[in-house]
Amino acid sequence: MSALNRFETRSDKVFNLFIVCALCLVTVIVAYPLWYSIIASFSDPIKVMNGEIHLWPQGFNWEGYSSVLENERIWTGYRNSLFYTVVGVSINLVMTVLAAYPLSRTDLKGRNAMMMVALFTMFFSGGLIPQYLVVKSLHLDNSVWALVLPTAINTYNLIVMRTFFQNSIPTELYEASYMDGASNTRILLSVVLPLSKPILAVMFLFYSVEHWNSYFNAMIYLSDKKLQTLPLILREIIIQSSAQDMTGTDPNATERMLQAESIKYASIILASLPMLIMYPFIQRFFVKGVMIGAVKG
Repeated sequence: MSALNRFETRSDKVFNLFIVCALCLVTVIVAYPLWYSIIASFSDPIKVMNGEIHLWPQGFNWEGYSSVLENERIWTGYRNSLFYTVVGVSINLVMTVLAAYPLSRTDLKGRNAMMMVALFTMFFSGGLIPQYLVVKSLHLDNSVWALVLPTAINTYNLIVMRTFFQNSIPTELYEASYMDGASNTRILLSVVLPLSKPILAVMFLFYSVEHWNSYFNAMIYLSDKKLQTLPLILREIIIQSSAQDMTGTDPNATERMLQAESIKYASIILASLPMLIMYPFIQRFFVKGVMIGAVKG
């Protein structure tokens, strides 16, 4: 790096400084909402509502977390969301790999037509009502399958993984494997997947976030409260805690309003915590997987 720095002109240094400042600004803009939610969840709700919270907590308050964690439905939601995420991501990865691998092979006849069909579904779909009718007619509503089967393959993720296989797996490996007598299944399991850890980690993150934050589909297909996901349960808790006596006759209305403010930010942190914990472990694969698997040409 020192040798390269000697060849940097003044304009190069100014440009690099501008890039660093711009990235720092973007980082602050992206990270501050999360930081604000964290400090607001531990702050006095009165100070939060008055706009006195900026960079550090004011008036430490644990009541929001206590109220949320004491609710048994929170743990039910965590268990359900964890189960849906594990089952859903497993299905997503298996189906995406099984679709992307053959579509990445140049010796597959009609692969371009198949990709066009898959790409068509990315821009055009039957809509919400036909999808609901299909799920209902198959008796999948009020079950985990209603949340994982309709979204078994994400077209964008399929394209990214297919591009990764095309650009990162040398054709010489396929030829050598065929000469050794390996079948396509053996090549996929023993050659392709061991070399595809970056893209698998990226897909794992994408699908995990999608299932963990599952809200709309869960709201449509799950009417049984015992099966509802964490976002749905947190929404219900926030709505219940925010309910006020519209006539103004409730003497505890102000207290409940302050409690609702604490519960709101505590719920945001508790819902985001699993993904925040998981991300650092796969971050080292993330950039490589996204860049190599990006759509090119």
